[in-house]
Amino acid sequence: MKRAHIGIALPLALLVLVADQASKWWVGQVLDLPALGHQALWRAGPFALDFTMVWNRGVTFGLLSGESGWHQALLAGIAGVIVVVLLYWLWRAENRLTAAAIGALVGGAIGNSIDRLRWGAVFDFLHAQAWGWSWYVFNVADAAIVLGVVALVFDSLFRRPAAA
Repeated sequence: MKRAHIGIALPLALLVLVADQASKWWVGQVLDLPALGHQALWRAGPFALDFTMVWNRGVTFGLLSGESGWHQALLAGIAGVIVVVLLYWLWRAENRLTAAAIGALVGGAIGNSIDRLRWGAVFDFLHAQAWGWSWYVFNVADAAIVLGVVALVFDSLFRRPAAA
């Protein structure tokens, strides 16, 4: 592993984690979204971004949801194992894009795991809409995870083979 890869991935993971937790604190405590319920954030033509509070007790799109504490601890534990696997992948990362993607994934996974262990669910609060189509409610950690996966797919499809 190149030191530059750690120098990219770990600060990015920390940035995602801090941004995620700070945004959840701000939306939940300062904006007091639980009292507001729903608040328009931004509108431009057919596009809209709203604050909408959702407690996600499952994983992506609410899959594998459950109410019990052991269920949330299990999901947080699975995320912990995934973080360990990602850090191993970081150890073997071949380029900066892969390192940055892993950093985004690690920060997002830890941010959502903190929610699970703290509240028993992940606090989602951003709702995007376009042309009447509504996307699921998400948070900063979710956005980082999606962008990290997109970067890994892009890298795997378009990376030039190493010179032999």
